[in-house]
Amino acid sequence: MNGYHGRYLKVDLSTQNIEDMPIPEAEYRRYIGGATLAARLIYDSVKKGMDPLAPSSPLVFATGPFTGTSIPMVSRYAVAGISPLTGWWGEATSGGAFPFRLKGAGYDGIFITGRADRPVYLFIDHGTASLRDASGLWGKDIYEVQKLVKAELGPTGLGMAMIGRAGEKMVKTAAIQNDAGRSAGRCGLGALMGSKNLKAVVVSGNVKPGLADPERVKELAKEALATIRQNFITIAYKEYGTLLYSDMAMTLSDVPVKYFTKSVFPVEKVTGQTLRQNYVIENCACTGCPIGCGREVKNFHGLESVDGPEYETTMAFGPLCMNFDLDSIIRANHLCNTHGIDTIAAGVTIAYAMYLFEKGVLTRERAGLEIPWGDGEVIVKLVEMIINDEGIGKLLSQGTLAMAREFGRDEGEAAQIKGMELPMHDARAFHGMAISYATGPRGACHLKGDYYSIELGTAVPEFMILPGDRLTSAGKAEMAAKYQSLKDLYDSFALCKFSPLTVTQLCEIMKAVTGWEVTPEEILTTGDRSINLKRAINNRLGLTRAHDKVPKICLEPLCEGSTAGTMPDMDMMLREYYAYRKWEWGTGRPAREKLEELGLHKAAADLYL
Repeated sequence: MNGYHGRYLKVDLSTQNIEDMPIPEAEYRRYIGGATLAARLIYDSVKKGMDPLAPSSPLVFATGPFTGTSIPMVSRYAVAGISPLTGWWGEATSGGAFPFRLKGAGYDGIFITGRADRPVYLFIDHGTASLRDASGLWGKDIYEVQKLVKAELGPTGLGMAMIGRAGEKMVKTAAIQNDAGRSAGRCGLGALMGSKNLKAVVVSGNVKPGLADPERVKELAKEALATIRQNFITIAYKEYGTLLYSDMAMTLSDVPVKYFTKSVFPVEKVTGQTLRQNYVIENCACTGCPIGCGREVKNFHGLESVDGPEYETTMAFGPLCMNFDLDSIIRANHLCNTHGIDTIAAGVTIAYAMYLFEKGVLTRERAGLEIPWGDGEVIVKLVEMIINDEGIGKLLSQGTLAMAREFGRDEGEAAQIKGMELPMHDARAFHGMAISYATGPRGACHLKGDYYSIELGTAVPEFMILPGDRLTSAGKAEMAAKYQSLKDLYDSFALCKFSPLTVTQLCEIMKAVTGWEVTPEEILTTGDRSINLKRAINNRLGLTRAHDKVPKICLEPLCEGSTAGTMPDMDMMLREYYAYRKWEWGTGRPAREKLEELGLHKAAADLYL
């Protein structure tokens, strides 16, 4: 099989049984890889009322056919399972060097169940796997673990994905970290890894699957590199990272401020330019990426190097909390990366705590400290409390929905969808984003259809997804659904969401790598299959149309900024979206004929007994 090893590693931590798990070519063709194939593998384990942290709950690490090739921006992997945070489908992705090392170890992915009776780490070296004692790693942070494992196994050629203190404590917003500052952050999958007593996955090797047309892959890699370098945004990413968007985002009222109640703030204090002017900054890039949007801050408070905050993190610990002190934002980000916490969830829950404190709902006696708006030191302290699962941090670590319920608040005040906190793109700024948020398979997600990029000038002519009036709801749902399907597949190919490659180029790459003839229409159908499979998983877990909603606090019109007085028409867009997807309005399930049309026969049988 070209582009694939044709197998996953299957690990039962309870019995310590390790074996190869062959994957038929037909499954790869239908689901491609990454998060979509992970959903297919996890599907049979899904039961209503299941405990995401039970030993039987699967955890899957997955690469795609592009991973390990010379195509740029493909050092990506997905990790998937039932989310400990939300109870629904959960997936997260990350880049760095680990994805190439995982594919090079001789497997397309890893399917993990069970719970070890003591801390262990999984080591895969050139197709040979073993479980090793991790008792000496338990309690260590991300960077300490990497040093200790390299001292044990050798300093070169290793890739590692691991949990920190938060994952060990099964904090519901715990992330899985890899390399330096790379995070599979969302959905709390670090808690799932911690529940299995699995401290790390360590991989090594240079085992490469064959390519259908190696020379054509080289040509397409050169063409892709030229496309990336010619893209106008590449230079800006190189210079300022993802923080390049800060100024424009504030102008467009796309940055949620003061817990989604404002949109105007002194943006000049938290831009990429300001970061570069006030700190010694170096770029860092994932393997095979010509952009290097990552940042390292040098000589920071006695530390030689710490991870620089990207856009989402900066806005979450910054304007969302009315904090404009970059120093505290960098410290909070570094704490999250060091101990494994989702920075978006942490920032949103801290902002909600500040909101409740201002209203007198969360008192000093209950919190154990004053939580005023804009206090960077308090933000850092609360991050530490979340990581340690102590004091008020224990509640914050469970997300805004749990906080609202604890204090008897209207759930529309909790800035989450399906239990996952909204990212730093305001639903009022781009109506296409609002419908993507409401219907996203893992909840509030700006990556499963980053529709703001369409309204900012990107187009997908193959599917007639074109820019329009960002503050108009009519006619948006179908384009948003198509774009959602396309971007969902990026995590199957294992392709960075910042890649500017066209759908036509993706089809050509698939043919050169795998030998399969793929049309743009087939790409879209596969994306639809991915979205509907994950929807079926959620339906089996109990999800209905009632869960497809944006909370009031993130939807009601603001009194300032470029979106003042406007809000998305969610009912109209949901009806258009459901009609396009062929989802039942009454139940929120994909219609039986839609599932059959996509070849999801088992899901059709399960949902329509």
